[in-house]
Amino acid sequence: MAHKDSVAKPAWSAVVVTLFPEMFPGPLGHSLAGRALEDGIWALETVDIREFARDKHRTVDDAPFGGGPGMVMRPDVVDAALAAAQERMPRNDAAPLIYLTPRGAPLNQARVKQLADEPGIVLLCGRYEGVDQRVLEARNMEEISLGDYLLSGGEPAAMALIDACVRLLPDVMGSAESLDEESFEDGLIEYPQFTRPQTWQGQTVPEILTSGHHEKIKAWRRAQAEAITKERRPDLWARYKDV
Repeated sequence: MAHKDSVAKPAWSAVVVTLFPEMFPGPLGHSLAGRALEDGIWALETVDIREFARDKHRTVDDAPFGGGPGMVMRPDVVDAALAAAQERMPRNDAAPLIYLTPRGAPLNQARVKQLADEPGIVLLCGRYEGVDQRVLEARNMEEISLGDYLLSGGEPAAMALIDACVRLLPDVMGSAESLDEESFEDGLIEYPQFTRPQTWQGQTVPEILTSGHHEKIKAWRRAQAEAITKERRPDLWARYKDV
């Protein structure tokens, strides 16, 4: 299912392999990502896994070998869906194949930047107890996790990953400078932000921010970012101090 026809070739494409194609574009059809989708800066397609089922009941899963609860998505069905997804990419030999799963490597901003520099990505959204391991290995799929928690399926994770990539594409964000000062760009969490009114519910904006001394403001923001990172994300702080 294509969501935008454009004369110009999109800078980046995402193909989502899912049992619920109707979930897309969802939030990706709004705000920055939605406007960029309408403008043809990026393209989104879905591949319905059930279209590649091999029986009249459109069965995509089966009981796990070795026993246990739940069902597992069949390798033959998933593999056929992935092949179809790759054919829809501008360069089907270049797009990373990604499986969204809690057991994957944690997603970080550095990997998001790399994926945004690719011609596009193919995302497999798992359901049930997951996907047969053999298709993951046969397709050499990268496994990515958004965090140490569980979702009902990979679709919300796919939306988050796509959104993170799209906002880095040229002409999507209004200011390139805003990207440079965001959380994780230099290994730190972003400093606190303030706007009008200057006094609100008895709280006043830090005086340094209204001083007009840009170098002092920059130093204050750096100190705040370091303090917050050290307190809230000791893992990031340890890596930052080692650089």
